[in-house]
Amino acid sequence: SGWCWRLFKQPAENALQYMTDPKFMERTLKLPGAQPLEVLEAVYKSLVTDKPRSWEDCVVWARNHWQCQYNNNIRQLLHNFPPDQLTSSGAPFWSGPKRCPHPLEFSTNNDLHMDYIMAAANLFAQSYGLPGSTERSALTKLLQDIKVPEFVPKSGIKIHVSDQELQNANASVDDSRLEELKTLLPSTEAASQFKLCPIDFEKDDETNFHMDFIVAASNLRAENYDIPPADRHKSKLIAGKIIPAIATTTAAVVGLVCLELLKIVQGHKKLESFKNGFMNLALPFFAFSEPIAAPKHKYYEIDWTLWDRFEVKGIQPNGEEMTLRQFLDYFKNEHKLEITMLSQGVSMLYSFFMPAAKLKERLDLPMTEIVTKVSKKKLGKHVKALVFELCCNDETEEDVEVPYVRYTIR
Repeated sequence: SGWCWRLFKQPAENALQYMTDPKFMERTLKLPGAQPLEVLEAVYKSLVTDKPRSWEDCVVWARNHWQCQYNNNIRQLLHNFPPDQLTSSGAPFWSGPKRCPHPLEFSTNNDLHMDYIMAAANLFAQSYGLPGSTERSALTKLLQDIKVPEFVPKSGIKIHVSDQELQNANASVDDSRLEELKTLLPSTEAASQFKLCPIDFEKDDETNFHMDFIVAASNLRAENYDIPPADRHKSKLIAGKIIPAIATTTAAVVGLVCLELLKIVQGHKKLESFKNGFMNLALPFFAFSEPIAAPKHKYYEIDWTLWDRFEVKGIQPNGEEMTLRQFLDYFKNEHKLEITMLSQGVSMLYSFFMPAAKLKERLDLPMTEIVTKVSKKKLGKHVKALVFELCCNDETEEDVEVPYVRYTIR
């Protein structure tokens, strides 16, 4: 997930800040060490040297990035530290935990190589708002026509072999390059035409290429160092920082939950029939108590608790999605409620005090389109429902508390 962040989120975020925040340059130049130079170099690459205009440009970027990561950088490393390199004490440099790597040679016949290019190119396209592609045969043809620059190892390149060396290097800044970048960067007005979309890592969407990229990238690096590859499941555990639970505790909790479910199946209605359980197997300690009834609220003659919600189907019988106007009318006609404010998470979608121009713009848009427009985040294909929160008036124009809305879209 660190790779996704460094390649497809952080650069786009920095470039967006450069375009929208008048104090971005001032704030960046105050950063310690070499950070100002690193940030401005990244913005320059995002807006000038790496900026794609088509899917083909994204494939070229991915192919060159593959070459840099898994061939050129390894060859440069072996140029600085050959396989027979000795330390100052005469011991082999490549020994113990320091495995000697080998460069990889790209091939369109290698599925892992193709997986990397497909995922990287699509993510790069997404970060610039460009359409991607999943046509593998067309990708193969594109790659066969790409000429990758011949790499020649450079002499005098310093590769840091310790954290201390890296910290010392980061303390110095190339002031001349910093001044050059300030003049090379496009004006904020010219840059504002670019559509940049920082990508948030999401491991559970099988169609967004995030896990495809991480699995391919990590296994290619493992191949550089002759480390056994990891499958998608193991990669997801590591990338998602999923901590396995202790089996005995899980088994005990599942057993207690099943006992409560049996009571529901048997038709028990009384609250005292059910039990809350707390346990700590390390002590060991077990405690059970009766659950507290959920507080009851009321609008008109309808009682509700936090377990209740409005179920609204977003897709209508004609296959089209409900618009904001239809959503508001639905609650007015079906529930005699006038919505005064409507929100999704931290995004305000509608309010009675909204400017008329903005209201007119939104009323006939589909609900999901309003959500993505206001939150500035795309809805993944794995999202099947949205939660909306309402503020409403009843027919007497009194403010009433109501349940949240579960708005299904798939």
